[in-house]
Parts: sequence; structure tokens; C-alpha cells
Amino acid sequence: MRIIYLSAECYPAAKVGGLADVVGSLPKYLNQLGHTCEVVIPKYDNQWIGSRKYETVHEGAFKMAEDEVEFSVLKMKENELGFPFYVIDIPGRLDRPGIYMDPLSGEGYWDELERFVSFQIAALEWIKDGEKDPDIIHCHDHHTGLVPFMLSKCNRYRSMSDIPTVLTVHNAEYHGVHELDNYKLLPAFNIDNVGLLDWDGRLNSLAAGLKTAWQTTTVSKNYMSELSENSNGLEMLFQQERQKSKGILNGIDTKVWDPASDELLEYNFSYRNRKQGKRKNKEYLCKEFGLNPDLPTISFIGRLVREKGADLLPDLFKQVLNSNLEVNFILLGTGDPQLHQTLSAMAGDHVGYFDATLEYNEQLAHQIYAGSDFILMPSRVEPCGLNQMFAMRYGTVPIVRSVGGLKDTVQDISEENGYGITFENFNLEAAADAIERAVELYKNSKEFSKVLSTIMKLDFSWKRSAGEYIDMYKALTTK
Repeated sequence: MRIIYLSAECYPAAKVGGLADVVGSLPKYLNQLGHTCEVVIPKYDNQWIGSRKYETVHEGAFKMAEDEVEFSVLKMKENELGFPFYVIDIPGRLDRPGIYMDPLSGEGYWDELERFVSFQIAALEWIKDGEKDPDIIHCHDHHTGLVPFMLSKCNRYRSMSDIPTVLTVHNAEYHGVHELDNYKLLPAFNIDNVGLLDWDGRLNSLAAGLKTAWQTTTVSKNYMSELSENSNGLEMLFQQERQKSKGILNGIDTKVWDPASDELLEYNFSYRNRKQGKRKNKEYLCKEFGLNPDLPTISFIGRLVREKGADLLPDLFKQVLNSNLEVNFILLGTGDPQLHQTLSAMAGDHVGYFDATLEYNEQLAHQIYAGSDFILMPSRVEPCGLNQMFAMRYGTVPIVRSVGGLKDTVQDISEENGYGITFENFNLEAAADAIERAVELYKNSKEFSKVLSTIMKLDFSWKRSAGEYIDMYKALTTK
């Protein structure tokens, strides 16, 4: 099968969150299984994309409302990602340093809808002019959610209306909502179908994709069930579309995330020398942050935003550090400016026990996974979560709120064969209790060693999930 992935992100070319990791790894595994999976993203003006060599494979133009939009499709010459990788260049629209936000102002781009509508139309124009249609077009989140609608309803793409479409919802908190009158940006369609774009009186790109895609998926089974109860206003729609919905747990790229060969680590280690390797990396990490390596070290890596539970962290850290527990906290992330200020001040107040690096730093993230004893994920919403999988691959025990994909991937130590620390309620008391349990586990060296052995043997690779995707694709192509 030939599958085209349309996405706003793809690691390592352009990354904000877990969407990039999925789009940058799943296609590689599908190709290894004998399929042809290609990835198409916008050509942003960033260092990674700008440093690669490309060949132009298509040039074209289309009308978008009153504008004549010229575009080109470029294919990366080297196959370093393990799959054909394309970028769509639309000067003045996509060629900006940020994916969703201007890095200079910290604000979202004013013409978000025009940017991503033009990307989606350009992708369809290229596919339409190709010699052979793909077997599947797989869209990701609201940034490509209008593709299923355009394929099925726009006059210009009638010849491709029988191409099955899949929409994967990585995060249903974001819908791509704009004034309904913006439907005029799309190629002509029967106005009777405008209701498919409408949700609560506005154009909702994610809702349009859910209504018109042949198949919808989410990135964990538990998250799929949660969306019918909590999806930022789309609960009824997720209930209505349940028959064509499926939860498939994300995997991780076990070649990129391998402590034995990870070039970003100070000390490589494997399952066989896990205790020694963890200790060396912990000593290096704690030295970098001015912490005592003999204390349990708990880290948070991620965006400092509400959905990740980041607003709970300052009070949680203060409560624990002011108690009789001796513990190190390390934080790596960027997000809410007010949280930046609070966490920066805390680093000065708790020298030797807490430090924060308020930036995006991929190398440091790998070192934190390898050198920490625990990873903390107190998420309000977590569609799948990859950090807990990365952490366990590196022998770091997860402390997680049992929600979304965290519930699917972390089993509490109180259960038979359990290997993590979980808590149910999103509040200070529950999170602090989880940390106290983690410290008790750390002190019990025999049990802690047993958990370390268990988590490093868990298989979170894409092998299982890739098979589920292939079965789904085959079912769609035989309908």
C-alpha cells in the first residue's frame, strides 16, 4: 500500500509535541514492513529544514478566495528519515520560523487558517496531478482536518473521492475554530454541505474531519473513550462517530530512544549494566544541576501548559521540599511566561534541591531520562504520552496521573507485576502522596531494583501498533 501522511509536524524536521514523534517514526516502521509511506509537511524556515537538500517534484498554483497561491513540492534527496519526505513551499505563508507561533512575539500567527488551508489544498493539488492515487491519505489533527471534507465534497477533487481518508486525533483540546464565513477559502462545493464544516455556528476543522473522514483514530484506547466525555465541546460528535473510531496506542522509535547507542548521553548503558549506567548518568546530571546524587531525583520534561498539569508543579515542589522528604527536582520545559517567572524564583529559593532549565533542549531531555530516578507527569489531559515510554526505556520510573494513554501504559506498583506510581485525582494532595510513595520505593533498594528491571524490558516499540494500522488500512481499501 501507498500511504501519504499529511501533518504540521514531523520529528526531527519540525516538532512541538508528540505529534512530531509519531509522524517521524510510524512511517519508518510501515516501510520496513513492505509498504510505501510518505510524509508531507509545510516548508518552515527553520534550521533543520534549511540545512537539507531537495529536488522540486511539482510546481503549481490555485485560487484561494481572491488570492492566487503559487506553491512547490520539494522532496528531500537523502533518505535519512527512513521514508520519502516532502515539504510544501508557499512563500509568504509557510516559510516562517515558527510552526504555530511566532518565536519572537510568542503569539500565534494571525493567519493560521489561511496558512494551513493553503498547505492542505497544495497537497491535494500535487496528489491530483500525480500518475497514481495513493491507497490512503492519513491526516493528523485539525491542521489537516479539512482534507477529508475537500476530497469528498469539493468539485475539484471528485476524481479522488474514493481515496480512503484517516484522521488521527492527537490532541482534541485544539479544534482549529474560525468564523464560518471562511468556508469561502476552500475550493467550490455544494453549499448544502456547509453544515459539515459547522460546529456550534463556527467553522471547526477538527469537527469537519471527524464528520467526513472514512476512519478516525486516537493515540490510545483510553483516550478514545474519554473523548466522548471530555473533548472541549466535541463530546456529542465523538459519540456520534464512535462506530468509525479506533484507539491505537502510540509506540516509540526504539532506535532513536536506545540508551545503549544514544549519542546524546554522557554514558551509554544497556539492560545488562543498567545499575552502573544509571548511576553514572545520574551523577553527571546532578553535577550539572548542583544536586546531591544520593537523593531520589524526580524530573518533569514537557510544555509548561495547563493540560500537562504544569500549573500544579510550583506548589507541589514547594510542599514536598518544605516537608521532611529529601528529594531532588529537575524541570525542563517552556510555556506559560508566568510559570517561567515562578520557577526561576524557586530555583534561587531551593538551591541544591531544585533547578529548572526553561527552554527546549533535546540533548538535555535525553540526559534527564537517563539520569533521573523518576519522571513526573501530572497531566490533566494526556492523549497518549510518550515521555513515560521514553523514561522507562531509560530505566526511569513514571509517576503519572492515571488518565488517557498514561492509564494504558503505566501499571501501579500496588498491582501484581506493577511498575509505576499512579494517582487518580488532579490535586496537590494526590500528587504529593504519589511522590511520597516514589521516595519510599527508592529507599527499598530491592524493590526499586526489581522495578528498574521490569520497565527496561517492556516493549513500547511501533511493531505492535504498526500492525494495527496496517489492518485498519487494509480494511478501508477493501470497502
